[in-house]
Amino acid sequence: MNYHWDWLFFFQEADDGLKYYEWIISGMGWTVAVSLGALAVALLLGSVLGVMRTTPSRLLVAIGDTYVDVFRNVPLIVQLFMWFFVIPEFLPEKLGLWVKQELPYLVTAIIGLGLYTAARIAEQVKSGINALARGQRFAGLALGFTEWQTYRYVRLPMAYRIVLPAITSEAMNIFKNSAVTYAVGILELYFQYKQIIEKTSQVLEITIVVTAIYFGLAFAMNRVLAFIEKRSAVPGLITGGKGGH
Repeated sequence: MNYHWDWLFFFQEADDGLKYYEWIISGMGWTVAVSLGALAVALLLGSVLGVMRTTPSRLLVAIGDTYVDVFRNVPLIVQLFMWFFVIPEFLPEKLGLWVKQELPYLVTAIIGLGLYTAARIAEQVKSGINALARGQRFAGLALGFTEWQTYRYVRLPMAYRIVLPAITSEAMNIFKNSAVTYAVGILELYFQYKQIIEKTSQVLEITIVVTAIYFGLAFAMNRVLAFIEKRSAVPGLITGGKGGH
């Protein structure tokens, strides 16, 4: 293989006056911002949807199931294009113009990725709630809690502990899925990766570096949530394949 390795090219100046390693740092910052913002949206909405799908209300269950079916079966990149280019056309004219011209792309990307991931989180939360003994609900009601209070104080805290390993996987995936947002103009890590290849043709070096960064971000999220899982474990509760003693 006749390839010219040059790791020092990262310190060369690009057309905009910045060095290529600064492009990488900037892209990583955008990736973290999009991923963490979308994760917050997904956890909040996914929890609500997961609860809705376990209530006695057929209407709430139907709404939750429909949401999950739609958002899990449409590719993420198509959903992003919908939020960026299609949905604004159906809004009132002034609001649509504001969304297209004034609303930061970052916000739209966070919402799009968050809504997509929420459908997956909803599945996990539903599974966690259904895995609990029915007696927990009845015990909460017997203590005078309302139905919603039993979710908030009894069922959800325990359900999260059960599904935390699965939620950890979704949190790691969100960093990888954020790469799709380059298609709608977010200057995240993958966008900078493509730009640097076009400018320098140093494919192997930049690919190695970007791969290591994505691995590092996902692994860091894994370690943070593993720490939370360990600190929040309930003795005797089986989570992640481990049983308490």
